[in-house]
Amino acid sequence: MNLQEYRREARAWLEANAGNAEVEAAPDPGGVAAAKDFMARMYDAGYSGITWPREWGGQGLTQAEERAFAEEAKDFTLPTYVFSIGLGMCGPTLVDLGTPEQKARHLRPLLRGEEIWCQLFSEPGAGSDVAALQTRAVRVEDGWRVTGQKVWTSVAQHASHGLLLTRTDVDVPKHKGLTMFIVDMRAPGVTVRPLRDMTGRAHFNEIFFDDVHIPEENLVGEVNDGWSCAVTTLLHERLSISSGVGMGGQKDNPVAFDALRRTADTSDPVVRDALVELYVRSRALALFNQRLSQETKAGIFPGARGGAAKLLLAELTMFQADLATSLAGPEAVAYEEGGGGLAEALSLAPAMALGGGTNEIMRNIVGDRVLGLPPEPRLDKNVPFKDLTVNG
Repeated sequence: MNLQEYRREARAWLEANAGNAEVEAAPDPGGVAAAKDFMARMYDAGYSGITWPREWGGQGLTQAEERAFAEEAKDFTLPTYVFSIGLGMCGPTLVDLGTPEQKARHLRPLLRGEEIWCQLFSEPGAGSDVAALQTRAVRVEDGWRVTGQKVWTSVAQHASHGLLLTRTDVDVPKHKGLTMFIVDMRAPGVTVRPLRDMTGRAHFNEIFFDDVHIPEENLVGEVNDGWSCAVTTLLHERLSISSGVGMGGQKDNPVAFDALRRTADTSDPVVRDALVELYVRSRALALFNQRLSQETKAGIFPGARGGAAKLLLAELTMFQADLATSLAGPEAVAYEEGGGGLAEALSLAPAMALGGGTNEIMRNIVGDRVLGLPPEPRLDKNVPFKDLTVNG
């Protein structure tokens, strides 16, 4: 099938499956069952995991088909947000680092929406400095026992599984004593508590692990090599955030370019200039993401440039929010009954500058690893973790 035919068939499928009220309500917590049903239909139609390896449940197609579907999907609201962490971060990490058994067990159910995944890295004392985490995993006869706390974890209240980063050795520097596991979020000892933000919804959660058992086969990578696993996940995270993997299209985004153009007074040259800048920024980011994605599929590691893409998206999101606020005036703060709308979109905007690494951290990474600027002083780099002052 040529690309034009693929695009035409994708459009027809989206028009037939992404336009009913039940599906449009699915991003809300009560719509998870409908979202799973939609995801299963999308997978069965061949539109989930478009570039993932065929042997693990993907479609084995090219970036051209993936871009074509994404471009058509922008005109619809897809209920795929609860799968965004799994599709954009956890699944790609397993593709890169998982054992054949882990891939066979999890990738197809993840693509089909049977499993919802979360990423368990940040802690109350280890946010931007993830390597400072204290959640401990201790080896026991039949696997590992985990105790600790994670926070700011998206979709954890719906998740069946997660990628968990733990500390397994305190006698080495903090980056060298970490290990990654697959964790069953419904296992005994796992407690998930939603955190309500200023939108009124619980987009994030805190999770407690009280003597949670993890079997040996759930180890991802090697023991005490969790930092390299985490870097892989963080790369996928920043690329997926910047490209909008699993975010469900732009049709109902009140701060997107098309929405603002419809509502703005385009006879005003100042407004026109602002809209042009928004379009240029959006298009530049899309092209940058396209390049990074093509390089990744070709085996070229994007490295810290993934952080640059995430930083560009965070700045674009705040620019959109500021522009929408100036165009809407006092109406920008008027919440709609049942949620959604401009006020909620504006309330969510600052989160983009925090999740996946703050703008300040992203600038440090780009300056150090892309531009070659001198790194910040690191007094704790070669100090055993047990000798560090916690929160000091």
